[in-house]
Amino acid sequence: MRPNHPLMSLDLERLLAITFDAARRAGDAIMEVYAGDFAVGRKADASPVTLADQRAETIILAALAGAAPDIPVIAEEHCEAHGVPSTAADLFWLVDPLDGTREFISRNGEFTVNIALIERGEPILGIVHVPALGVTYAGAGPGSARRWRGGAAAETIAARLPPPDGLVVVHSRSHENNEKFAAYLVGKAVAEKRVCGSSVKFCQLASGEADLYPRFGPTMEWDTAAGHAVLIAAGGSVTTLDGAPFRYGKEGFRNPGFIARGLSSLA
Repeated sequence: MRPNHPLMSLDLERLLAITFDAARRAGDAIMEVYAGDFAVGRKADASPVTLADQRAETIILAALAGAAPDIPVIAEEHCEAHGVPSTAADLFWLVDPLDGTREFISRNGEFTVNIALIERGEPILGIVHVPALGVTYAGAGPGSARRWRGGAAAETIAARLPPPDGLVVVHSRSHENNEKFAAYLVGKAVAEKRVCGSSVKFCQLASGEADLYPRFGPTMEWDTAAGHAVLIAAGGSVTTLDGAPFRYGKEGFRNPGFIARGLSSLA
């Protein structure tokens, strides 16, 4: 039981099971669209949207409403249609039904379904499902990070200490020629820079396959919250560029730049 919660005592394992099922069903709907020809629309900010985004979000919203009707949901496509809320509740869901729509359109498989639960600004539960790979990552508190591959049983995952031969740094395609990104890496021992789409980057840190994910461009909270929760559960961290805690429920639900890390050698 979580003390002094204004709404309810949270059964995180129950909610994790429900969101796991919802994310996988949403992933199945995404892959049905992915397998055929699909139209690409444009949102108000000119970013792309497809039928897959909309179908996946419908599945997730129905599942969350049935499981926890008292917890409000901030979901990307709903916000596009109805506007972003002006404030956040103490407890709320953040949903990106298809993170990496550009990756989906280019058919490179690097797109995810993201569902996160936020309590007083902190991500306390996260599911990241990678439909094209049949892989799902989940976490709900320190030490609880897990990965499912296909129909296999869950395996525990954990972030790693930086290896002696240098860091594996993950980044988005848009950062390949980013001056701030390049400047940040000056003086750091980097063994590999790896391009990766969507919230898969957080999951590579959480599973001990990478060490550092610096982000200098803007993101929305639903882009990062689920991966952030998984990374925390695996022992990693996310901070602002100046080292402050990375919080959710900000004005406009917009993120500043951040640094995501695996285990710190200073820990």
